[in-house]
Amino acid sequence: MRLIRGLHNLNASLPVEFDGCVATIGNFDGLHLGHRRILDSLQQASGEHKKPTLVMMFEPQPKEYFAPDLAPPRLAGFRDKYQDLRDAGIDYLLCLPFNESLRSMSAAQFIQTVLIDGIKVRHLIVGDDFRFGCDRSGDYEALKTAGEVSGFDVTDTPTHEIGDKRVSSTRVRKALANDNLTRAAELLGRPYQMSGRVAYGRQLGRTLDTPTANVLVKRSQLPMKGVYAVHIRIAETGEEHIGVANLGVKPTISGTPEPSLEVHVFGFDGNLYGQHLNVSFMHKIRNEMKFDGLDALKAAIDSDKQAARAYFASRPDSFRFDR
Repeated sequence: MRLIRGLHNLNASLPVEFDGCVATIGNFDGLHLGHRRILDSLQQASGEHKKPTLVMMFEPQPKEYFAPDLAPPRLAGFRDKYQDLRDAGIDYLLCLPFNESLRSMSAAQFIQTVLIDGIKVRHLIVGDDFRFGCDRSGDYEALKTAGEVSGFDVTDTPTHEIGDKRVSSTRVRKALANDNLTRAAELLGRPYQMSGRVAYGRQLGRTLDTPTANVLVKRSQLPMKGVYAVHIRIAETGEEHIGVANLGVKPTISGTPEPSLEVHVFGFDGNLYGQHLNVSFMHKIRNEMKFDGLDALKAAIDSDKQAARAYFASRPDSFRFDR
């Protein structure tokens, strides 16, 4: 999959023989089963039109641009989205910066500049509630009308339901906020996961006999907090392990609270600095807590490790790793 950042890079990034695409537009925040159904429809349209697939998204997400303090927590960082779409077989990912220039673009300008002149869209899949252009003046009907004039098709996104309700990122966030990892996994088609590069931290875990990898989550809000039994995959090597992780703001340690993901990998004594970890949250052990000193914190961590090992021991067929 080829990543294209900004309209100004289209000409340099697309092959000279490029003659249009089938496309969809969305945040794709946490690639849930509803998203996957959209991508399946995109692949089907690609076969029918004999054109490559393209997903268009915006950074930051529009809600983050207009009201950053009110925007919901992200389920996935940009790197996670890129990996998910690449693994789904998408040909092009076009990421447009959501800035004042894009915000002020009229609906007609967006259609002409981005869809027709830019990506040469031949088939577009969007929701019937999709709004675009300055003051959200463009809608699904405007796209249908423009398509009839300019020669591209527009179809509605297919709906995927579980429990008689549409699968959505909002439902996934609600499940995570309610500690319902089972429902979140049902909506996503896999356990909820985060990924990030391991950076140097305070190395406090070593003094507590529990060395941890400080995974950079790069987000201002978290969809959930607590201590979890986790499955870990090292991106560079493909190695898989189990362990325990704390996702939160480190309330016991002094300093400025900030979102963090600290992962202890059972039986691992190598160097993880600079590598990317994919962390899947399998079971919640407890809420994040503030302890009275390091002794109480160490006792809680030891208990957490025992709980995580017991969880995986009760599911011997779930993971088969050398530890």
